[in-house]
Amino acid sequence: MPTIITPRLRYDATAVRPQWEDLPHDVRRLIAQRLGGGVQAGPSAGSGFTSGFAAVLRGTSGPQFIKVVNSLDNPVVADCYRREAVINQALPTQIPAPHLQWMEEHDGWVVLGIEAVDGGRLPTTPWKPDELTATLDTYTVIAEALSTPPESLHHVGLKPVGDDGDFADWRNLARGATPTDVLPSWMPLDLLEVLASLESRWREAVAGNAVLHHDLRQDNVLIDASGTAWICDWNWPCLGASWFDLVLLLATAYADGHDATTLFTQHPTAAGVADEQLDAALAALSGFFLTSGGQPPADWSPHIRQHQTWCGEVTLRWLADRRGWTF
Repeated sequence: MPTIITPRLRYDATAVRPQWEDLPHDVRRLIAQRLGGGVQAGPSAGSGFTSGFAAVLRGTSGPQFIKVVNSLDNPVVADCYRREAVINQALPTQIPAPHLQWMEEHDGWVVLGIEAVDGGRLPTTPWKPDELTATLDTYTVIAEALSTPPESLHHVGLKPVGDDGDFADWRNLARGATPTDVLPSWMPLDLLEVLASLESRWREAVAGNAVLHHDLRQDNVLIDASGTAWICDWNWPCLGASWFDLVLLLATAYADGHDATTLFTQHPTAAGVADEQLDAALAALSGFFLTSGGQPPADWSPHIRQHQTWCGEVTLRWLADRRGWTF
């Protein structure tokens, strides 16, 4: 088991969300009509890093996972929900993801009704081998279905990974454009130049035309009652090499003592991927997460900085293990 200094979050308790009773009467009535009346509300979801309402609600027509946000108070989250609805509706039906059932906007509130996963729960932490295998198997199905953008996704404006900005954090640190005091105290600064060099190759390394989930975190996975994994929250898809989605996911497995490199090389999406490509991706992600985690606390999510620092550390330590670095 590798030594990870940053405390790991409980990913079922990262969100600060309203409860059912906190929603306006008109919004609750709208949802009740969609669910056939007589709503039985479960607890608001504890996972995630947004402040919108999210819970499994049951009506006479059965359960649905309902997401609600006030677009006036949370315009960024509201736009994320709208984007999620557009993407979700365009996903091929064979994708193992909970599918959107309906969407409405009412008096500034954005409301999504999403298929409820039977018995759906987050994977156990630390990763259990069978649940990790189930998740990797599910991603194999997704990667095959999205190896090229299907016709249904052509209209949603998918961009290449990194189109909105570069992963240049190690390079900015190495040349002094970003102060090194954003980094954790345990970070060995003598690695900045080699990390910057690896990072500079990330764009070529992960180029591709597959549709990526682009946020394949452990808490965006649900395990259903039969042990099958589902991939949730398709907010940020983009185009790139299919294997890039696996890097952050397997870094979490590395933190739990799994042989992440072997799991990566054995996955169908990683066929033909060179060591330098994986290392460039790990460098890019580690720099992004560690510098993001060093920013001031975010009012919209009290746990996001710790999450970012932990992700940065596990990706960096996996890279260090592969490179034979010790610190």
